[in-house]
Amino acid sequence: MSAGKQSTSAQLTGVSVECYAGYRGEETPRRFHLGNKTECVVEVLDRWLSPEHRYFKCLGADGGTYILRHDVQGDRWEITFYQRGNLDPGIWRK
Repeated sequence: MSAGKQSTSAQLTGVSVECYAGYRGEETPRRFHLGNKTECVVEVLDRWLSPEHRYFKCLGADGGTYILRHDVQGDRWEITFYQRGNLDPGIWRK
């Protein structure tokens, strides 16, 4: 994937993730969709690898903390953790 390209990955249990691929080709979540809800990723707080998955701990625009897991080989995403935030969602959205 070339630098700066936007990509959408396959769905798993209704979750799809839009990513930004940087100059090294690593995909970073920018937005995800769960049912009718679309959540923007304000910040990637942490990331780590396992032999079969990539994990991203993200701060959503709703103030919630999400852990998104990407099965690299199967190109599937899922939310493995969610913690509701205390922020007013209106402060992040225009």
